[in-house]
Amino acid sequence: MIQLNFSKSADGLLPAIVQEAETGRILMLAYINQQAFTETLVTGYAHYWSRSRQTLWQKGETSGHRQEIVEILVDCDEDTIVYVVRQQGGAACHKGYPSCFYRRVEDGALQVVEQRVFDPETVYKK
Repeated sequence: MIQLNFSKSADGLLPAIVQEAETGRILMLAYINQQAFTETLVTGYAHYWSRSRQTLWQKGETSGHRQEIVEILVDCDEDTIVYVVRQQGGAACHKGYPSCFYRRVEDGALQVVEQRVFDPETVYKK
């Protein structure tokens, strides 16, 4: 089994940068623990650790917008990874945008520069 250096972080979490395989576009940043990394390797779909909910989650388990792993890159210190994925459903962001980086700084303000793919209130009925 591949060993990442989870001990470098006080909470045992490592950053996972998520990149779209076809375009190279950065979709999101999330965190993984050993369990999330293992589940990703076993299933071939991205799993993360939710810091707010304190639980393991598979990307797209509610929305259907799963991330199929194409390649996993590990940095030289073994404490950051890149998941290169095929984003299913067209949106990586839980706010309904293709990327979590859907805003750009312009004239000292944040401007939305992408169109929503889905309405989060409809998808995540709470």
